[in-house]
Amino acid sequence: MLSNAETRSRSLAEKQEISRSARSFLARRVWLPKAIYVSIPYFYLAAGVAAFLTTVYISNWLWVLPHYLLFSVACLHLGVLVLRRRRRPR
Repeated sequence: MLSNAETRSRSLAEKQEISRSARSFLARRVWLPKAIYVSIPYFYLAAGVAAFLTTVYISNWLWVLPHYLLFSVACLHLGVLVLRRRRRPR
């Protein structure tokens, strides 16, 4: 079998360095334009309502229905959560 994969095991220090760099990448702040930042909760709400309304028209693929419902509930929940958090008095 031809492979370029490394066969030796990594030392503990190497594993910790990889973990630290991955953690810093995930915790990095992301800059978004103001229009996108403001519209995120409304996008979540629109996606949730659209997914919920789509479940009305699904007739043949009933196995998809729970996925759409779960997605719609998650999007609606995220939209309301973000809106409430942004409008909370400080």
